[in-house]
Amino acid sequence: MTSDDDWIAYLAGDTARSVDPGDRAELDRLRALLAESAAWEKPAPALENRVLAAVAVASGAHPSPAPRARSRRFRPGLVYTAFAVAAAVVVAVIVGVAVRGTGVSPTQFRAALAATNLAPGASGSATLTKTTAGWRIELQISGLPRRDDGRYYEAWLKNAAGILVPIGTFNQGPSVSLWGGVPPTSFPALTVTEQQAGRSQASSGKRVLTGPVDLRR
Repeated sequence: MTSDDDWIAYLAGDTARSVDPGDRAELDRLRALLAESAAWEKPAPALENRVLAAVAVASGAHPSPAPRARSRRFRPGLVYTAFAVAAAVVVAVIVGVAVRGTGVSPTQFRAALAATNLAPGASGSATLTKTTAGWRIELQISGLPRRDDGRYYEAWLKNAAGILVPIGTFNQGPSVSLWGGVPPTSFPALTVTEQQAGRSQASSGKRVLTGPVDLRR
């Protein structure tokens, strides 16, 4: 793997440095771009000020006004510093957007599902994540055979009074995505049943997996 030091040395003109073949083509294009005289033209003062202001907003810094006169001589040290500053600004912007987009970590619970006598070799787990649309429920299941021809599995959330709320149907695992419209804090048990199309839409009572939702965060 090409190291950062090898990249920098190669860009500076040390072509004897060992770089990965896949990296070499990209680095050659970058070296050609840096060799263009237009890349080192002195920008207009107004453009410099706008660029520095944009960097300041992204990084939280307060840059001094750009000087009026600058040398056009290529200085590798400044190029490396510019690369480092640009990378830092990009990372800061990405992190800032991610933090603003998510706010705080989402409310999330988990459940371990145990097999019943109807599916003695099965096991499963669930991750329940709160979203604006409802509760996204990701099941990880093993040991349940595929069900077809009008037969399927259905998952439910259940409260202390035994009231069941359906959260979705599926044919097989291992990964299943379901959605619930009730919170697991009020319906803290999760079950999976065998169902048959054309019969009652209520639970068949043939549970194959069941387990409590762990409400600790």
